[in-house]
Amino acid sequence: QVQLVESGGGLVQAGGSLSLSCAASGSIFSINTMGWYRQAPGKQRDLVARITSGGITNYADSVKGRFTISRDNAKNTVYLQMNGLKFEDTAVYYCQADYRQYSWSRWRDAWGQGTQVTVSS
Repeated sequence: QVQLVESGGGLVQAGGSLSLSCAASGSIFSINTMGWYRQAPGKQRDLVARITSGGITNYADSVKGRFTISRDNAKNTVYLQMNGLKFEDTAVYYCQADYRQYSWSRWRDAWGQGTQVTVSS
């Protein structure tokens, strides 16, 4: 079993910054891609950013130039630095990881419990 624990959400004024982190723990052989998704009330869950174990990143167009994803492979931790926050960034942010528990296991998908980010206008 693998757990993803997020931290760092909160309330911030428009134009401000927040930093999220997500640590994976449990029975982990390897983690491939880690990412952040978000879901606003009444909307679907959308990709914000993701990063491979080799450091290749991709971002949603709406956050390019404002958000930065990074990871520490040794700590199985992914980070999201959010600058220039806008009201429309308000959502629950979820951490996601593609992992294997053993070298012979198939790849599985793990999700965190979510952390609220609220941007006041």
